[in-house]
Amino acid sequence: MDIVVLISGRGSNLEAIAQAYSTGKIKGEIKLVISNRKEARGLKTAEKFRIKGEFVDPSIFENREEYDRFLVDRIKKEKPDLVVLAGYMRILSDNFIKTFEGKLINIHPSLTPAFKGLKAQKQAIEYGAKFSGCTVHFVTRDLDAGPVIVQAVVPITLDDTEESLTEKILEYEHRVYPQAIKWISENRVKINGRKVIVEGARYGTLPVNPALEDF
Repeated sequence: MDIVVLISGRGSNLEAIAQAYSTGKIKGEIKLVISNRKEARGLKTAEKFRIKGEFVDPSIFENREEYDRFLVDRIKKEKPDLVVLAGYMRILSDNFIKTFEGKLINIHPSLTPAFKGLKAQKQAIEYGAKFSGCTVHFVTRDLDAGPVIVQAVVPITLDDTEESLTEKILEYEHRVYPQAIKWISENRVKINGRKVIVEGARYGTLPVNPALEDF
């Protein structure tokens, strides 16, 4: 499973994915990491794992569509099996999504369809939710609303802040994202409408997050 990863920030999910590749848990290669921010720490992570990293400056393009067309052409040169969004903070154009439809995944720090968009952890706390978590999903034109591959559940305590909940959720993000990529690489993931079936996955009930097999 050869992938291209898009980032905007610190790249902690990128690091978890890169570690899974480097230890052989996922077979294949991270062909390229692209950032829309020059200062993104994730570019240093790419360098650490000897992955090709590139900053593509949005300011030199006329609009989002032109920027995304450039990205599409650049990504296609790597011939990836999958395009992975790992903290990529730009809304994708319809053309980008259509080009990689079914081969484009994202992770969101809530149990979608709850708390879409920015600051999902803060939204969950302010709403008074008792549980939150993270969701790996296929990307569609609807923001944070694509078919769900895997979710991990995280309890929200009375003393949680946006920062503490973010850190608790991140621990699971770093497990479920590599897990989802591994499943896809093994050709175990099938989409039936909105339902995603993972052949042989161990699903079950709380309190354990039973879908996690290898991470």
